[in-house]
Amino acid sequence: MKAEIETHEEDCAPRRVLELFSVKWTSMVLHALHTLHGGTCRTGILQRSLPGISKKMLTQTLREMERDGLVTRQVFDVVPPRVEYSLTPLGVEFVEPIEMLYAWGKSHAAALDQLGSRPTSRRRG
Repeated sequence: MKAEIETHEEDCAPRRVLELFSVKWTSMVLHALHTLHGGTCRTGILQRSLPGISKKMLTQTLREMERDGLVTRQVFDVVPPRVEYSLTPLGVEFVEPIEMLYAWGKSHAAALDQLGSRPTSRRRG
């Protein structure tokens, strides 16, 4: 009996999840919203929680996450305007694998250090 070869079509679930998390800031925003801020946070506070992210990149990432249904945006009618982002039930569901990866990274920091510096990382090896 011949074994079936698994193929990963362009729209298959594994490729879609990797595409979603291949954007550096998506997973970090999910993690920060969930772990540091209990699921809801104002934009400025969220930015301060993510050293290295520009205001433009945070806004772009949050807009993409809102479009994907991972967060909701609430604008309060005050001066100056106040905006909060909250994880949706789908966003909470996507936090689970992110938290598993973060925990794995913490417990395997030495192995990660053996990789050396990455071109996109500011970490010094």
